[in-house]
Amino acid sequence: MNQFTSVNDVEDIGQLVKDALALKSNPYADQQLGKNRTLGLVFLNPSLRTRLSTQKAAINLGMSVMVMNMDKEGWALETEDGVVMNGTTVEHIREAAAVMGQYCDILGLRSFPKLVNREEDYNEDFFNKFIKYCGVPVVSLESATRHPLQSLADLVTIKETWEGTTKPKVVLAWAPHIKALPQAVPNSFAEWMCKAQQEDMLDFTIVQPEGYELSEDFTPGAHITHNLQEALEDADYIYVKNWSSYKEYGKILPYPEGWMLNNELLKGTNDAKVMHCLPVRRDLELSSEVLDGPNSLVIHEAGNRLWAAQAVLKGLLQKLS
Repeated sequence: MNQFTSVNDVEDIGQLVKDALALKSNPYADQQLGKNRTLGLVFLNPSLRTRLSTQKAAINLGMSVMVMNMDKEGWALETEDGVVMNGTTVEHIREAAAVMGQYCDILGLRSFPKLVNREEDYNEDFFNKFIKYCGVPVVSLESATRHPLQSLADLVTIKETWEGTTKPKVVLAWAPHIKALPQAVPNSFAEWMCKAQQEDMLDFTIVQPEGYELSEDFTPGAHITHNLQEALEDADYIYVKNWSSYKEYGKILPYPEGWMLNNELLKGTNDAKVMHCLPVRRDLELSSEVLDGPNSLVIHEAGNRLWAAQAVLKGLLQKLS
């Protein structure tokens, strides 16, 4: 693994999950690996779990950490080539990324989509140019289209908590929201679960109202339906998440009532465990009775963000040593 921007950077996802769980049982075993190494975390958007978990993971590995909130503390970046910079941008990404690479052994980057131009967002131009010019391994802390650290932690959580003798049924369920949200988390979750399904680790279903279908690039092999009750039948895990339309890009489309998961809907499941990446809007995306009830894994899942990040950083450090 030379970088970590999607599941496609991982040779063996099952082994990476095992690595994360091994680190959870012995967090400080590899502190020499990160000695005299520096992780730079670059944020163009807000973060709570991603920032704290990745920073703590680096500390556990003996690394020093520098955090740069570019949206508040940095110069306005220009990403287009061949332009005269006589507007609002002050520094080109060519120089900014290259300089950060001079100071850090590994860089983490977080940048959200604008949800205006689908081609622009899905080209991941900002991420790709940053990777090209920084010259060091890059970890995605969430991009316009993916959030792989979150998805790895989700798979770790499913592996750790599953006690059945057969494959679990995992359902990604769309949820309501008052604003248009990116497809990054559901794209990434679907991509990782489809890969896990290919490796016979689980069965995967996606359910959403009509018009909210994700790009087919992220859903190969998934069972896709618009019927929530049908999808939840015999489910073992339900991953609740809102996203805006991909086809009518960035829009909130009309949808029928009844899409917020509550205890009544849980009755049709196999006493399913409920997951969400957080932050969550209570009683809009997900009912408080579920969040505060025995089926909720959201805090456990958030805790596993640390071990997912540490497993990824360990793998990158081993390549550098």
